[in-house]
Amino acid sequence: MTTKSLTSMAAAAEAASPSSSLLRRLVAVDTALSLRVHSLFLPVPRSLLKALEVSGDGRFWFPVVLALLPLSSSVAFSLLLGLLLGSLLDLLLVGLLKHLVRRPRPVYNKGMSLAFALDHWSFPSGHSSRVFFIASFLHLSSASLRRWIRGGGGAGDGAELVVRLVFLWSAATSASRVLLGRHFVFDVLAGACLGVVEALITFRSMRLLQVLHMESETYECNIVLDLILGMKFYFSHCRLHEELCRRIFGVVL
Repeated sequence: MTTKSLTSMAAAAEAASPSSSLLRRLVAVDTALSLRVHSLFLPVPRSLLKALEVSGDGRFWFPVVLALLPLSSSVAFSLLLGLLLGSLLDLLLVGLLKHLVRRPRPVYNKGMSLAFALDHWSFPSGHSSRVFFIASFLHLSSASLRRWIRGGGGAGDGAELVVRLVFLWSAATSASRVLLGRHFVFDVLAGACLGVVEALITFRSMRLLQVLHMESETYECNIVLDLILGMKFYFSHCRLHEELCRRIFGVVL
């Protein structure tokens, strides 16, 4: 087979799969952009970036939420339960996507400790999805967060401040993934979008569970009320029957 025929076959293959060619170009742009950003911000203290990395780690968040659940009030319990369930959903979806995509991490990624075998893969960023899930879920649950803060003696405006600070933290933590060389830019953007979707799913699911719980309580209350009314009618009927019998027998006697 001649060189000309090989070249024509390669060109035909590339023309037959334009989507794969576009994907390769996007990956190349992402790789170059990520290396550029990483190189520009090398003067940023690595200790600061590592602190952001630890703050968004699931090995930090899961024990904190589990420890606070038994000590929380009803409003706080609902928020913490939503954060816990959403974090479990995030762990599942990120692990599934990493397994399916299997994109290697940047070659300049150094000094990273792997918690799971799937952490070898880069897409999407689990830190970005987790922190943006937390920020988005708190934003959606701002009414509950406001009641919690007021119940603790704080001002209602504190909820908006908390949400803004959490969004700022989530953006900084996500950026640190690129600056540390852990992820490419597209990994972080995909993780952030995934976190927002997870927050919407978790928030809607929690609202649905609350509605179903309220309906079940209402149904149980209606059953109890029907039983009480039925017993009242039964006893009043018995008293009426007793009075009629007494009068009848009194007349006969």
